[in-house]
Amino acid sequence: MSSTVLFQPIQVGNLLLKHRVVLAPLTRERSDDQHVPQLPIMRDYYSQRASTPGHARGPQSGGYANVPGIWNDAQAAAWKEITDAVHRNGSYIFIQLWTAGRDGDPNILAAENPSYDLIGPSAIPITGRETPRALEVDEIKALVQSYVKAASNAINKAGFDGVEIHFANGYLVNQFLEDVSNNRTDEYGGSIENRARFGLEIVDAVAKEVGQEKVGARFSPWSPFLEMRMEDPIPTYSYVVKTIKDLYPDFAYISVCEPRVVGSTTMDSNIAQSDSNDFIREIWAPKHLIIAGGFDRQSAIERAESTGNLIAFGRKYIPNPDLPRRLLENFPLTPYDRSTFYGKGDNSGKDTVTMNLFCSKSPFHRAPLNIRRVSRRKIRNLRIEL
Repeated sequence: MSSTVLFQPIQVGNLLLKHRVVLAPLTRERSDDQHVPQLPIMRDYYSQRASTPGHARGPQSGGYANVPGIWNDAQAAAWKEITDAVHRNGSYIFIQLWTAGRDGDPNILAAENPSYDLIGPSAIPITGRETPRALEVDEIKALVQSYVKAASNAINKAGFDGVEIHFANGYLVNQFLEDVSNNRTDEYGGSIENRARFGLEIVDAVAKEVGQEKVGARFSPWSPFLEMRMEDPIPTYSYVVKTIKDLYPDFAYISVCEPRVVGSTTMDSNIAQSDSNDFIREIWAPKHLIIAGGFDRQSAIERAESTGNLIAFGRKYIPNPDLPRRLLENFPLTPYDRSTFYGKGDNSGKDTVTMNLFCSKSPFHRAPLNIRRVSRRKIRNLRIEL
């Protein structure tokens, strides 16, 4: 395709991708009130980009309205139409699995079922929000199994090529991992090993269920989004990434958010020089990372040249379904309109003029389980190759 590294093929897990441009985790909130993906809107939108959003793995895990789910057959059947459309375009698609934890909306949870309450690793609230109930150990074990069920549904019923475990952006696994939101004194709190236990148990159980080559993970070590950000995240995240590398040599990928990204905001100032994901890159080498965080064409090309990494785009992808081709040809990008990012209407930007001969054959994209990754309403991600 090009001598530029960004547009050269790369192996990710058991998939050969045609280039290194990825659709980052995004949330669109386009499912119905039962968390079933809306058709044909979501099918058409994601087949254009050969990608799809992430979703919650159970009704009690959410606390967000109209985000897609993967815990029942109706949801899986709707996703199957989407993944079939993506595959017809010659692409691959991963779905991101997440749980909101203390960031959920108690009113939405209660509307789903009066027995659902706001949960977290500890009774530590986000400022101005309701205090979550600390999960019991048996509930944590049950949550791990709900990830297994969601992963099985995604692969065996919905036709996804893989799943991504969402360790990032202040959601439940991230809440367990960091000491700012976890003050437990049992096997799920205190030491690095204990705080990492929940996420690594999910990785292990899901990898055994669907195969480690079909599992990825996403991290945001430096993000203060949703009142996260440890004083020194390097020891904790080094332990998690090294454990995954050592135990799962065929693990599909690791994705990381750049330090300059805070939720849906990119901040180029006030970022300490020491805030760098190089430590993860060094641990994960020789495999390449997927990195996300306010890239433009030039910075993406430069980063891919210097590291070989895949580069994830989010907001720019919404009005530019042919983004990889536009980047390759240095074609002007359609500006995004944040007011169209969320909601059930057909405001996807699918009518954006695309460059000829692209959408049906473009490379790898990523979006989420609720994925993107992003404002409070964000949902997670997935990935794909066009």
